[in-house]
Amino acid sequence: MAIVEPVESSGPRRRLRVRSPVTLEPIGEFDCATDDDVRAAVERARKAQAEWSTLSFDRRARHLSRLVDELVARQDEIIDAVIAETGKARAEAISMEIFAPCDAMTWYAKHAKKILSPQRKRIHGVMGLAKKLRIVWEPLGVIGLITPWNGPIALTAVPLAQALMAGNAVVHKPSEVTPLSALVFKSLLDDAGIPPDLVQVVQGDGETGAALVESGVDKVSFTGSVATGRKVGEACGRLLIPCTLELGGKDAMIVCADADLDRAADGAVFGSCMNTGHYCCGTERIYVVRDVYEPFVEKVMERAQRLRQGAEGEFDVGAVFWDRQLQIIEDHVEDARAKGATVLMGGRRNPDLPGLFYEPTVVTDVSHDMALMRDETFGPVVAIMQVNDEEEALRLANDSVYGLNGNVWTRDTDKGFRIAEAMQTGGVCVNDIAITYGLPEAPFGGRKQSGVGKVNGEMGLKGYCHPKPISADRRGKGPIQGGYPYTRKGERGMQKFIRLLFGTRLGRWLS
Repeated sequence: MAIVEPVESSGPRRRLRVRSPVTLEPIGEFDCATDDDVRAAVERARKAQAEWSTLSFDRRARHLSRLVDELVARQDEIIDAVIAETGKARAEAISMEIFAPCDAMTWYAKHAKKILSPQRKRIHGVMGLAKKLRIVWEPLGVIGLITPWNGPIALTAVPLAQALMAGNAVVHKPSEVTPLSALVFKSLLDDAGIPPDLVQVVQGDGETGAALVESGVDKVSFTGSVATGRKVGEACGRLLIPCTLELGGKDAMIVCADADLDRAADGAVFGSCMNTGHYCCGTERIYVVRDVYEPFVEKVMERAQRLRQGAEGEFDVGAVFWDRQLQIIEDHVEDARAKGATVLMGGRRNPDLPGLFYEPTVVTDVSHDMALMRDETFGPVVAIMQVNDEEEALRLANDSVYGLNGNVWTRDTDKGFRIAEAMQTGGVCVNDIAITYGLPEAPFGGRKQSGVGKVNGEMGLKGYCHPKPISADRRGKGPIQGGYPYTRKGERGMQKFIRLLFGTRLGRWLS
């Protein structure tokens, strides 16, 4: 039974029904926005953005602060909506969908003014004697924001805060798997006093997302799969508009011989199973040095066997959010099993729960010819591979088409940093799971097929702006240097000046 399925519509718009992954019962229906609907939303947003862009950073920050107030006051409403759509553990809904957005929005409200204020730049050499330069950060206009189903509030609120603080409007297309929480969040925006046309929600599936990309927006911020991200990137290239693509990952964990095995085992289980494994920076490949392999596996099993899966009360691992993802998880584990992997626990749907529940799973004896170690699984699977040494672990960690994040575990922090620097990923954590997205100061983005561009931090915030250089002559009067008329005398003088400035060590030092 599909979580998202078409139903008969009485009007011109396609209509979709959403089911709970926990009970498989319907929880809501919605109409997909048409191409005309999307274009109209963009035009309304463009009119609202013209006024919003004139507001000071302080006034924009006050709006964002009121949004944080609304999120804090109505957090139970958000949590209930997210859990209804995803079946994730309540603790994860609180940490991911409430704390993280509040923290990020507060940071951007506080720091955007300093980051995006006009900057005076010193011009080098002799040019600095005659010219002065200023960089101003202008908003791009209307941002098309396309978000995924694994963190429906967090992965909306964080880029939204950046776009708004930079002076833009936003048209948001949430995942069809989690459409209801997007409407709750939109009501928070309205109650916080954000102009209604400044942020708009267009519901729909992939067709609606494609319409948004083609609608005349000034940038697309996309978080989702590699396959869809490639289509978005190709379209943006054809349209000559910028985009950021935050795509999938296959994050590697390297456990060194001197690691704190208790902490590393905690990190392995938490990093692999958090959010039911639906986390782009989730740990999907674990490479353990031979000397500590057996005790590490024992400690992982001790922790994994204590995990509680459920839908009510206190539990650690919830449902798989989407039936399509459940099929991928099953296929990867069965492929590994058929090729000689050992499934120490789990490896099946939970027979005691009626919905989309895949048991927390621990797999050993894995290799790189298995989909489980090659393709993004996005599920609660701890996949552990024994290696001879740290060099082999690093080589295998880099043997991937993905490069989003990773982690290294060692008591020698300096060694951890050296290994981290050699990993071909967008970011690395030492003795911790992938928390980079939760650090507003850090740029976040992948290498290889894990994405294009950076989100978050100063780089992410500035990515919603056009950096406009404005230069001026210091004198502003008299003849223009190097202007007409051209003469032989002027040519000889310029060549003499070039030899003096660039043909001598002293001249190059002065320049």
